[in-house]
Amino acid sequence: MGRGAQGVTQTEKDDVVFKTSQDVKDYAPGRKRLFSATHEEIRSGATADVYFVRTQEILEREGKADTVVTVEIFSGRSGIVAGTPECLELLRGLPLEVWGMDEGEPFSERDTILRITGPYSSFGRYETALLGILASSSGWATAARECRNAVPDAPFYCFGARHIHPAVASVMERAAVVGGADGAACILGAKLAGLEPVGTIPHALVLILGDTVKTALAYNTYMPPDAPRTILVDTFHDEAEEALRVAEVLGKDMGAVRLDTPAERGGVTEGLVREVRARLDLAGFDHVRIFVSGGLNPERMQRLREAGADAFGVGHYISSARPLDMTMDIKAIEGRPIAKRGRIPGTVHNPRLKRMA
Repeated sequence: MGRGAQGVTQTEKDDVVFKTSQDVKDYAPGRKRLFSATHEEIRSGATADVYFVRTQEILEREGKADTVVTVEIFSGRSGIVAGTPECLELLRGLPLEVWGMDEGEPFSERDTILRITGPYSSFGRYETALLGILASSSGWATAARECRNAVPDAPFYCFGARHIHPAVASVMERAAVVGGADGAACILGAKLAGLEPVGTIPHALVLILGDTVKTALAYNTYMPPDAPRTILVDTFHDEAEEALRVAEVLGKDMGAVRLDTPAERGGVTEGLVREVRARLDLAGFDHVRIFVSGGLNPERMQRLREAGADAFGVGHYISSARPLDMTMDIKAIEGRPIAKRGRIPGTVHNPRLKRMA
């Protein structure tokens, strides 16, 4: 691990707090590590934009560090609130009054999402982190709500962890649940949402075992009863034929078939869903549901639902959602309304704000 000017590595001194420009120069995070920030580094201010540390130092020298301010966070776009509990955890124990909107609530452009009052020195360095938490989480939750609105009568699950950095995969999948997803595949993401992780089987298992039916039998034999019997049927042969082969072997134990046909073969189409549904029904397997994944978006989900799909696994559409730009403005200093040019001084009324701390 590299050493800073004071000869201290970050792993040796995890309680460092960034208060001065020299603290920033002395900071040596080391190179043999994952690039994601630890909880301690976020709390210390290591992920802050550097000018907030410089601001803190100047205010200290001017005797203004503990000036009581009221700030408000709002978005430039409408969406769904997510990330508020994480913001509260970051601010926990600080001498602050915090008001916020509940997770899962819709907001309009420029609605106040979070309002904080207290000494600037106690939370100023967290502006970058607070905005990032709300921007990313609300963006993911908003995309999930779009999926929910597309298929209000069918379950869908977030399968997006593979598309983003593992350090934030759990944040994304939890936010998807806030937005309306019925569950998540990422273990930590599901657990943080108070759920058990969900999933089917990967192509890797079918390829290694060499046969879809053999895979289904192994899964049914070794997995606990509460693990859904949803079998992938697009690995080796025609999806409709594989669906029948597996259903005939598992019988009443069969819960669903999963269609995940790759784009190279046209993806999952409405025609394919209709054919699989019809062939299963004709063979007496009307209890077997159809689970669809792969390249889904709200429009495709709606069309496939109308064709007979029963449930969905959504990945990239949620994980690639654009963050909702968030802004934090000082709206009062020592109780006196104030704002920069272009903004109206004083707090903006939002009847849905609740006292949270």
